[in-house]
Amino acid sequence: MRIWRICRKRHQATAFSGEGARRGSARWNSAGTPVAYSSEALSLAAIEYFVHVDSEDMSNDLVAICAEVPVSFDAVAERKKKMLSTLSENWKMDIPMTQRIGDEWAQGLESLVLPVPSVVIDGEWNVLVNPSHLDAARIKIVEMKPFRFDERMFKVRGWSGD
Repeated sequence: MRIWRICRKRHQATAFSGEGARRGSARWNSAGTPVAYSSEALSLAAIEYFVHVDSEDMSNDLVAICAEVPVSFDAVAERKKKMLSTLSENWKMDIPMTQRIGDEWAQGLESLVLPVPSVVIDGEWNVLVNPSHLDAARIKIVEMKPFRFDERMFKVRGWSGD
């Protein structure tokens, strides 16, 4: 399975270490739990990055990283079904619940990846990567390229693009 992640160039070598998420909490992990957030598509990775960064933190040194993870599509499909059956109706508003799910998964070391639904785009999926899992060493970087947002995106939010 291929996944995408966008990060600053200075973090590209450690993009799947989970260090950033470990230092602070996010939707699917609490502080202290290392996970790397990625997406099934570059477009979703871009939108997820865009909505989580303030304009003053937007960087011109971004890289898009495509990685191959040793996971079958069937296994991911099964995990998606299980995830949907686990979530409550108001899961988007229940961050303590989603953090608990992510923390238990990461600490349980049961799988390298956990597909989680995107809040930003209904029907799309992000992919958590567990850097503590034994298979994390088998992640292969397939492509790494500079990434820039189209300047028109900044006009939507009233940014100048700089």
